[in-house]
Amino acid sequence: MQVTRIDQIAIAVEDLDEALAFYERAFGLTAEYRERVDSDGVEEAMLNVSGVWLQLLQATREDSPIAKYLARNGPGLHHLGFGVRSVQDSLDHLESQDVRLIDTAPRPGGGGHTVAFVHPKGTGGVLVELVEDEH
Repeated sequence: MQVTRIDQIAIAVEDLDEALAFYERAFGLTAEYRERVDSDGVEEAMLNVSGVWLQLLQATREDSPIAKYLARNGPGLHHLGFGVRSVQDSLDHLESQDVRLIDTAPRPGGGGHTVAFVHPKGTGGVLVELVEDEH
């Protein structure tokens, strides 16, 4: 397995519009796009910071992972996304290393990407998303 880049730093927010207004006012960052990902129960906004995405995530339903995270922890850093050449190869490698996974198979994610999540109990407390590089 080879990590090719940091794809994203994801932040859970209570109100996406308020968060976007803050990041624009405070840091001059604007969303390049917004998307609703119904399968994950989120609306996301992506802000490009020199090739690394700052992903702001707002829950769209109470049973979504982001809603549960916000209920436990409040707003803040949610996960780190690593670009990889192949999500499936990366999952196979991690499984061979006895790393705990959330997703055992690649699945569709935001922006049309193929993704999978690695459990924070397997990574020293950091939720990691594997994001397949575009071929």
